[in-house]
Amino acid sequence: MMERRPRIGITGSAGTGKTSLADAVSDLMHLPVRRETMRDRLMAGFDPHALSRDGHRRMIAGDADDLALDLARAQDGLVTDRTPLDMASFWLVNGFAVDDPAATEALLARAVCAMADYDLVVLLPWGGRPVAADGVRSTNPWMQLHFQTVVEGLCRLYVAPDRLLHASPMAGTEMLALLIRDRVCR
Repeated sequence: MMERRPRIGITGSAGTGKTSLADAVSDLMHLPVRRETMRDRLMAGFDPHALSRDGHRRMIAGDADDLALDLARAQDGLVTDRTPLDMASFWLVNGFAVDDPAATEALLARAVCAMADYDLVVLLPWGGRPVAADGVRSTNPWMQLHFQTVVEGLCRLYVAPDRLLHASPMAGTEMLALLIRDRVCR
């Protein structure tokens, strides 16, 4: 049994059910949820296309740092519906590695370090459900697959296999929440 409350990260492309799963795990395990900040921005009317390329880079780096700090401070456990590797994936998918290799190396190093604070990272599968046209997420499946491929690769490289759960495309949210609870409480 764990001596402290668990920290659980959920990752995957848009529409995979990260937020729904985070809420289910939170309810089941009585853990706070740290929500993705970009989603909140978009729902409040933020237009990412209004940012300069440098402004977009600064925003992703800031979001990665904020998430890592929240994770490190989470003494009472936590569920996040993005991980620092998601932020690194956004950085890579947007081509910022080409613009600034040194900043890329630094961002990835900070993300990898922060991933060690998770007890479990749950990787949700791409294409399990259609992405809703909600005005917040891109419904372009190939853009989502691109992100998913990058985040899966980073998870395989930088998350210890015993702390990485590849969710089945057939697993329902409630069943997966129970599996997560059992896995982190053994």
